[in-house]
Amino acid sequence: MFEPQHLRTFLAVTSTLSFTRAAHLLGVSQPSVSQQIKRLEQAAGRPLLTRDTHSVQLTDHGEAMAGFARAILAAHEEADAYFASPTMTGRLRFGAADDLALAQLPGVLRAFRQLHPSIQLELTVGQTSMLRRRLDANHLDLVFVKEAPGATTGTLVRRDPLVWVAIPGTRLAPDEPIPLVAYSAPSLSRLTATRVLAEAGRTWRITCKVLEVNGVLAAIRAGLGIAPFPGSLVPNDLQVLAAGPHLPALGDVDLTLLANPLSERAPIEALTTAILRHRPAG
Repeated sequence: MFEPQHLRTFLAVTSTLSFTRAAHLLGVSQPSVSQQIKRLEQAAGRPLLTRDTHSVQLTDHGEAMAGFARAILAAHEEADAYFASPTMTGRLRFGAADDLALAQLPGVLRAFRQLHPSIQLELTVGQTSMLRRRLDANHLDLVFVKEAPGATTGTLVRRDPLVWVAIPGTRLAPDEPIPLVAYSAPSLSRLTATRVLAEAGRTWRITCKVLEVNGVLAAIRAGLGIAPFPGSLVPNDLQVLAAGPHLPALGDVDLTLLANPLSERAPIEALTTAILRHRPAG
């Protein structure tokens, strides 16, 4: 019903709010842009843009079409990639830090397996320190882990703020030790939390020591204390505590991919591309 080329032209107009700039961006004539927008509006049966000699604006239907256009074109690209790429075979031993495996990663891995059904994907979930040891020992091919900002020798997926997380309604007394839920050492989030608290002259007590993320979340939900967490991974039922005079900021954490130089490159590069393509915006 909707031609992909018309949708691309429409998105170019919505991003520039100018038929002239959209034409320049696409390398076509302005009348061609106008004609394609007209055909898209005819196909939709709705006005998508309002324009005069000075401005171009999206209608409500245009706002909706922009979202549909992105989804349709993304589906086209997925289909093109599926049928254009040669069949890839082999085994890929992939490790992910347990908190990173909570959010977008399951959907990414599901899409990857559909795109490359002949790759035997083996998943290991655990703490970053264990995954790095297994990578160094040639027991894993690729790991998705947390690292200190700027420290990686791998591929940066995104830089996240590290935030304090608690149950809603949590109040911290300024003259009492911070109740801290922490991973067993060594742990980047634990080291970061205790370092910034010490630098701020703030005392703390570890109220719960855990081995994996479900233990962290269970302890927080039980009201046993607060814990550092990557900002993009905070569950909806928990509260981010604002940093202030009595609770120091934690800084950032890098979410990165580290590859085994001894492993076959093609499966590693395919999964790396899939993870980068599906990373959250911002």
